[in-house]
Amino acid sequence: MMFFVNRIVLALVIGAMAGSLALGKNKRDSITFPENVKINGTLVKSGTYDVSFDDKTNELAIIKGGKVVAKVTGTLEKRAEKARRTEYRTANGTEGTQLVRVAFSGSDQDIVVGSSSASN
Repeated sequence: MMFFVNRIVLALVIGAMAGSLALGKNKRDSITFPENVKINGTLVKSGTYDVSFDDKTNELAIIKGGKVVAKVTGTLEKRAEKARRTEYRTANGTEGTQLVRVAFSGSDQDIVVGSSSASN
């Protein structure tokens, strides 16, 4: 009898651990910047990059060739409707063009990384 109780407890622990891992996931897609963009003070040259967002740490990473080029913390903000494609917004400021938000395809949330007044 004790054998079965131990097995049930072990199964519950494994299930709980697997469930918590499933909740925190990375979103990943690619975006193309037609011009140079500053992200958290880092100049990202025009081109195509992978973009990844970690739900657990709220970090947005810009990746090129498997290397992280820029990383910034973001906050999630509800959208009026789901994004039809992965999109981003920038704002022109004194330091040049800055990334301010990213939305992944199918998501109903924006990842806000800067000021909310932006243009694409």
